[in-house]
Amino acid sequence: MAGRILIVDDEPFIVKGLKYSLEQDQYETDSAFDGEEALEKFFSGQYDLVLLDVMLPKVDGIEVCQRIREKSNVPIIMLTAKGEDMDKILGLEYGADDYMTKPFNILEVKARIKTIFRRTSMARKEGSQSVITIRDMRINLNNRSVSIAGKEINLTAKEFDLLQLFVSNRGKVFSRESLLETIWKYDYLGDLRTVDVHIRRLREKIEKNPAQPEYIFTKWGVGYYFTEKD
Repeated sequence: MAGRILIVDDEPFIVKGLKYSLEQDQYETDSAFDGEEALEKFFSGQYDLVLLDVMLPKVDGIEVCQRIREKSNVPIIMLTAKGEDMDKILGLEYGADDYMTKPFNILEVKARIKTIFRRTSMARKEGSQSVITIRDMRINLNNRSVSIAGKEINLTAKEFDLLQLFVSNRGKVFSRESLLETIWKYDYLGDLRTVDVHIRRLREKIEKNPAQPEYIFTKWGVGYYFTEKD
């Protein structure tokens, strides 16, 4: 199987269409139609990715995303009919890796899923330098895990991708546009605040004091870069 995907949406027609299309590409799928069922299935099974609607009965998608993220770094793509910026930012704040607005093109959904799976697969296969150590931070590229002073840090897929890019290019300043192009490899239509949200969340997780960073710095008017603070 190409991967196991949990589809969460309260519209049976959408679930049926996604299941059919994804199974044509050899993905194994499971489905849930409300937030409670989604959480039950996720925590009792094993999934490689979650397609998660925002507007769900019983427990909304934002809370489902937040509760999954507390325990797992499995990639989450939010699906919603609401296109306002605040909904998008909220989804990213609580740990979503990506965001698509209905109606969506199934080919684009599959392209984004393939991009995520390709990236995680390549990271697992990397063997030349599987572990990067920076002071008390340990970054394992094979299992995509990060620990600081022996304590595991739970990063989302996009947060890990950003950290890996930064530590592999220490001192290089990346503009927000270049980060969108590099990390979100497909034609991403989101605004630049997407990058700011992910950088802020990453800082909150790896910096002792995000307001006075030791690793990820801002080059005002240009972008972000990674270096070890003396």
